[in-house]
Amino acid sequence: MHSKEHISHDEYQKTADWLMSQTKHRPQVAIICGSGLGMLADTLKCQDSFAYSDIPGFPQSTVQGHAGRLVFGELKGKTCVCMQGRFHMYEGHSLCKTTFPIRVFKLLGVETLIVTNAAGSLADGFQTGDIMIIKDHINFPGLVGLNPLCGPNDEKFGPRFPAMSGCYDKGLRCLAMEIAKELGVASVLQEGVYAMVGGPNFETIAEARLLHRLGVDAVGMSTAPEVVVATHCGLRVFGLSLITNKVVKSYEDTESVNHEGVLEIGRLRSHTVQQLVTELIDRMEINNNDNINKSI
Repeated sequence: MHSKEHISHDEYQKTADWLMSQTKHRPQVAIICGSGLGMLADTLKCQDSFAYSDIPGFPQSTVQGHAGRLVFGELKGKTCVCMQGRFHMYEGHSLCKTTFPIRVFKLLGVETLIVTNAAGSLADGFQTGDIMIIKDHINFPGLVGLNPLCGPNDEKFGPRFPAMSGCYDKGLRCLAMEIAKELGVASVLQEGVYAMVGGPNFETIAEARLLHRLGVDAVGMSTAPEVVVATHCGLRVFGLSLITNKVVKSYEDTESVNHEGVLEIGRLRSHTVQQLVTELIDRMEINNNDNINKSI
């Protein structure tokens, strides 16, 4: 069922204006921290942080491992904003609300979005603890009409029918691969296709087998809606999945997955993810945008 909710441009602008009145930071890069990966925000210098509950228009994050804060600061000379906690369909949020921050980031002047998530692996060659660079995604809710772009299109943000064929920036993916080699972590780095399912339950064995046959390498319950909206409004996107578990594909397998285990792998791999993202931000080219809000 489509949500009848529609968020006007003025509502996004109201949130952006409030944030700009509360901090002098004008972010060029936005980072969405997935389950257990909120430590990325802790590395920012000269921080200004805001609880989601204090930000006009922001929904609330209810999932363990998602702190629910928006953190502004500097990293390697670039101004960033980090979401410590994202929003999910399974929490009961509409897709308009799930993706609300992305358009706010656009109005703040953000040019590049980095998305991270915790995901289960379906690829036979992946191991728990691997880090997968997302080269493409399958948005299962979107394929059946649950798409954040449904409803009236706001031409101020983007076109009615945006292309998604190159939504994960190839240049940033190649740069991340080079960085991983230099850091000595290439052995845990993979590249593959991420699939979003609705959740909140983990997949059945039959569902896992179906996804595997479709060419999915990792599966989770987020990311695709944010990437769709980011691509619609012209942001460059880089995505990482931390492989926190192997998805069960055999009826003889007695293993099962739980959220606590997902968070534990996040803690174990947090330093590596932090290193990779920090170096990527350091080396990426940013256009100094002095026209914040003027073109939107």
